[in-house]
Amino acid sequence: IIAGYEYRGEKPFTNVYLTGIVRDKLGRKMSKSLGNSPDPLDLIEKYGADGVRTGMLFSSPAGNDLPFDEGLCEQGRNFANKIWNAFRLIQGWNQSDASGTPDERDHSATLEWFKNKLAAEIENIDDLFSKYRISEALLAIYKLIWDDFCSWYLEIVKPPLGQSMTKETFEVSVDYFEALMKVLHPFMPFITEEIWHSIRERGERDCIIVAEWPSAVGSFAVGSSAVGSRQRRAESVEASALGSNHLASERSTIIQTFEAVQALVTGIRNLRKSKNIPNREPLTVFASREGSLDRFHGVVEKLCNLNPIAVVSEKSSDLVPMLAGGHEYLIDIRGKVNQDEERKRIEEELNYTRGFLESVNKKLSNEKFMANAKPEVVASENKKKSDAESKIKMLEEQLAGM
Repeated sequence: IIAGYEYRGEKPFTNVYLTGIVRDKLGRKMSKSLGNSPDPLDLIEKYGADGVRTGMLFSSPAGNDLPFDEGLCEQGRNFANKIWNAFRLIQGWNQSDASGTPDERDHSATLEWFKNKLAAEIENIDDLFSKYRISEALLAIYKLIWDDFCSWYLEIVKPPLGQSMTKETFEVSVDYFEALMKVLHPFMPFITEEIWHSIRERGERDCIIVAEWPSAVGSFAVGSSAVGSRQRRAESVEASALGSNHLASERSTIIQTFEAVQALVTGIRNLRKSKNIPNREPLTVFASREGSLDRFHGVVEKLCNLNPIAVVSEKSSDLVPMLAGGHEYLIDIRGKVNQDEERKRIEEELNYTRGFLESVNKKLSNEKFMANAKPEVVASENKKKSDAESKIKMLEEQLAGM
């Protein structure tokens, strides 16, 4: 600081980031005398430079010591493999000029969801960086890429074996992938730079390290494709016209809607597993009413191998009810399960849910709790009560119809 004022006439920096002590997984300080300090070059040889960097940062919560575990470097290497496999998958997709296909219509909702999810997470990551919560930023990026992009987005938009996808879906998918590589680059610079130069033709100096950081305003700054350019212009106009608050509300709505879709898909898959119903055997699912999840029905049908979802006006007691984001669905498993085992399972689940509801009611009737709890905590408990009551009603109806 003294040298800065002396030679430049200004303070050279404002913030100082202090790291904790690196310790082994037993909590001991690393030292040569204990022999518990791994050789970084050996780790890099085994897990790659990106894997070691990521492993170190996984164990670096702000303000705390760094409990180093070599297993975290292995997790970092696996993450790099996951990213590379996603890149190879995208590069292997065939494109066509066909439009108006059912798959393309299903994809439009998915593209909109991920656009908003990516924008929300970039906003969150920017905030974490501003607070120097580096490890938390990495975990947010990790979940965004591994869970949201690889496990959900790619599974939805990838075409069936031997078939093609539309050019627009392909280009937007590449735009999303490039944006993900940008936010990951500070943590894994080598693989992201390699992918940056491989996924599209670029000049020698057109490097990701000097590329523009994605923006969460409206959506984000995607790649250089014509689709991305059109999308950016449209979103810029939309952001100016509607305002950031309205956009944030719209973004939150579609993210919550897709979370309900995820809950429905997970619920149907778990039901299959618990009933030993093979995945190759199509299931029939009904919606009790039309709702916000309708535009994602094609996604649910694809991921769960369902017949087309239809809306029914009257509920049948011999169908399995399932709640997803306040929407009720009815799964037809007649002839596929043992009735006695199913009755026993429902009774056990009903008893458990009644016990859970009783514990929530006790908490809500506790005057001390209600006086001291924050409003959001009380709201959360009331939601638990409402959900439990709805579930009990469904299970009782299901049991009565057996």
